[in-house]
Amino acid sequence: MKDEDGAPVPIDKLAEIYIKIRDAKQEAQRKFEEADANMKEQLDTIAARMLEICKATGADSIKTKAGTIVRSVKTRYWTSDWESMYAFISEHNALPLLEKRIAQTNMKQFLEENPEVLPKGLNVDNEYTIVVRRSKA
Repeated sequence: MKDEDGAPVPIDKLAEIYIKIRDAKQEAQRKFEEADANMKEQLDTIAARMLEICKATGADSIKTKAGTIVRSVKTRYWTSDWESMYAFISEHNALPLLEKRIAQTNMKQFLEENPEVLPKGLNVDNEYTIVVRRSKA
């Protein structure tokens, strides 16, 4: 990165610029999250009213000039007993019940504790990153 005269920007200036941009990004994110939460609350209120209307009329869909309102059932599953769930999955050979992703922290710890054991097909990507801490002065 070069300044307006074409000279390289000093590292202390780069750190200063980095912190200003990061702060601005965090402030923008905070404002977005606040506005998003407000809009979500409004949408939830309206959706609750539409669900009441669907229930009262026995309708699973209502066509309006603005769009079609569809009432559907959303089902979620979770466990409060992972040991029992693992035993169930093992007993029924039901590995597809789990999502296909690796717990990053657990895999890192496993590999650190077992450096001679690598699962077939495991891919690893390491990259350098930068962290800038604000000066206390």
